[in-house]
Amino acid sequence: MTPDGSPWTVAPDGGRPEGRTCSHLAALPAAPEPVPHVCAPCRARGWNWSRLRWCTTCGQVGCCDSSRGRHAHDHHARTGHPVVLSLAPDEDWAWCYTDEVFLVRIGPGRSRAPG
Repeated sequence: MTPDGSPWTVAPDGGRPEGRTCSHLAALPAAPEPVPHVCAPCRARGWNWSRLRWCTTCGQVGCCDSSRGRHAHDHHARTGHPVVLSLAPDEDWAWCYTDEVFLVRIGPGRSRAPG
């Protein structure tokens, strides 16, 4: 845990300056509640999606930027909700749109951010 009690920390990113922070760490949940594993806007249009992202503010599930709809990013743009958590089973990271940083869990078994 970080000094503020968060189970998350900013991931090192070789392409960005060291010392970057995220002002939303203390508000992030340790893990998402059970959520639907479907992008509802894509499903309504008959589209497929690549990976799903979960809004840590309101629980909205949307598809990633590699998907046709980019609904997680669209949700952030419309609401200002800053952080999404990857729901992909092989990923254990979050992205802060506001501070433009990957976040990873602290502790044993933590994953690395993409890249």
